[in-house]
Amino acid sequence: MRILVTNDDGIFSEGIYKLAKALQEVGEVVVIAPNSEQSATGHSITLHRPLRVSKVKFFDTDIEAFAIDGTPVDCVKLGVEALLKDQAPDLVVSGINSGPNLGTDVIYSGTVSAAVEASILDIPSIAVSMASSKFQGFDEAAAFTCKIAKSIHHISDSKNTIMNINFPTCPSKLIAGVKVTTLGIRRYSNSLIERKDPRGNSYYWISGTAMELEQEDTSDVVAINNNYISITPIHFDLTNFESYEELKKFQFEK
Repeated sequence: MRILVTNDDGIFSEGIYKLAKALQEVGEVVVIAPNSEQSATGHSITLHRPLRVSKVKFFDTDIEAFAIDGTPVDCVKLGVEALLKDQAPDLVVSGINSGPNLGTDVIYSGTVSAAVEASILDIPSIAVSMASSKFQGFDEAAAFTCKIAKSIHHISDSKNTIMNINFPTCPSKLIAGVKVTTLGIRRYSNSLIERKDPRGNSYYWISGTAMELEQEDTSDVVAINNNYISITPIHFDLTNFESYEELKKFQFEK
């Protein structure tokens, strides 16, 4: 199996290092990742300037690695359609992200978007994130991701399904188990911070604190809050099928 590994924290982050090393037991690993942090870039791609590619030494490994001055989605597109076009990857794994990608945050996530791009290109994919940036247990998360990578091709619709994994950041003995989950809801308070520059002009930081919201019991947010590993199968078809059936009953005029 050939595995393309990417992320949004940058090619020299600890999470991608631990992930790529662990995945070597599953197959041949090639790392293609941004040369700098690209968190919260969502599904953006670079259209108005050329993309630069640099072959790099990947830590203490012999893993083939390329740094791209673009977004995580750029990395997947460039990898599949150019750098690896002679032998396309069988699997794309994005992560390990330093911080959660839960609920509606997947829309903003560069980590998840890289995996979504793989699915658009008909390649099975996994996105994996730590549930907090304050405690990093990358080794256990990487080992768990390897187990999913080994079995993902047994899922009948694997090419159209992204496995979004969030790994709890409690001590390993406190991990309660694994739950297959649905996407929860994430909203933030104090998400815009206004400050003044030396000339008195306003500028803003987008930040914020996650709000405690009522969630479905099946949600990824609930699972992580109870120290479960969360696996949420997601896909890029955003159609609201309930509304689709309802709208078909309307008599629309030109």
